[in-house]
Order: sequence, then structure tokens, then C-alpha cells
Amino acid sequence: MKTETAVQPSERAVLSKAVVRAAQRLALNQSQVADVLGISAASASRLFGEAYLLEPNRGKEWEMAVLLVRLFRSLDAILGHGDQAQKWLHGMNTALGQAPIDLIGHAEGLVRVVHYLDAYRGRV
Repeated sequence: MKTETAVQPSERAVLSKAVVRAAQRLALNQSQVADVLGISAASASRLFGEAYLLEPNRGKEWEMAVLLVRLFRSLDAILGHGDQAQKWLHGMNTALGQAPIDLIGHAEGLVRVVHYLDAYRGRV
């Protein structure tokens, strides 16, 4: 039986790949992903090159990665994963007070954007 603290290598690979794909679909560059996850630019480069796997024992990067994928999934459900999601992310949002892309580089901002999208999805 698997415990909550035991994470299989496949889960590490799945989340790592999901982050890279979400970033690509949202037109986020490696530097932006590094800021979101709280990792170095070199680690982000290795992540995109499949030479770095996110680790649950490095709590912040794991939690931020899950939130980034959640943000992507919410946008995908609301707008699809094409240009509309990218435009939304980079456009001014009056409810958030600025463009979501400017918020997601910090944990508090990423959480705000995800909560905003969750609330929006709840109305649909």
C-alpha cells in the first residue's frame, strides 16, 4: 500500500512533463517557469530538457508546479489552450488588478489567480 509521503518516480516525471507542456501552451518561457516554481534558471532549463524532475520533498517547487498545472487546466476548461488562454494570461484583469502573468511569479499571486479561476469555473 502506498503512503501519502511515498511518491513514485513516475509521478515526478508526470508532473514535470505536465509543467513543461502547460508552460509551452501558455507561452511561458523558462525564466517565467523558474520564477513560478521558485527554482533556478538552470534547473528550469534542465526541466525543459527532461534532465530535471520536480521533487515532492522540495515542497515549494512541487506545490507551485501543481498550482501551475491547475491554472492551465482551468484556463483550458474555460477558454481552451490556444491563443485565448495566452491572451487572458497576458491581458489586464480588472478583478485581479493587473495581468495574471504579473501575479503568478510569486506564490501569493499564483494562488490568487488559481482561486479566481476556480471561482469563475464554479459559475459555469
